[in-house]
Amino acid sequence: MKKITLLFVLLAGLKFSASAQIQKGNVLMGGNLANLNLGLDDPKVFSFDLTPKAAWFIQDNVALGAYANLGIQTAKGTPTTTNYGVGALGRYYTGKDVEVLRHGRFFAEATAGLGGRNVSDGGGSTNGLDISVGPGFAYFITPSIGLETLLKYNGLAGFGNQSYQSNLNLSFGFQIYLPGRSTARKVEGDVR
Repeated sequence: MKKITLLFVLLAGLKFSASAQIQKGNVLMGGNLANLNLGLDDPKVFSFDLTPKAAWFIQDNVALGAYANLGIQTAKGTPTTTNYGVGALGRYYTGKDVEVLRHGRFFAEATAGLGGRNVSDGGGSTNGLDISVGPGFAYFITPSIGLETLLKYNGLAGFGNQSYQSNLNLSFGFQIYLPGRSTARKVEGDVR
């Protein structure tokens, strides 16, 4: 009986539309991982970037919020590179579920804030305006959890040894979509 109940709950969880998560009033919380590298051979490189995010849907398919970025790259016998940033982000999701993957949505994300990239031992450093833009794809594994991939152009302009640095970055993320107060009240009303 437990197996049948579990199967029923699983099937019910898979039969949903991705549009429920991206309604006005809902909240997005999560983060992206990028540049994860753990070298096992010499020079034993280690690199890792973490970008936590939080956003509020101001209207259906449009979210505004904030992000932070922390990153490090180090290897034995080479300078250490650190990244940091904090600022505002905006997301726009396309209008309909993707037919190939019924629970997926394409989106575009842009960020602007303050950031820096500093290399130890006199390497290039830039601190100033941090901007990025790029497309992404979110796949909703449950009604409130999304796995995503994001390809972004990152630019950093400001002061330091180098006036401008840029890169193209592919990251993978995990987002939780929480209902806002109005959505929670609507669900309560529907349940009654």
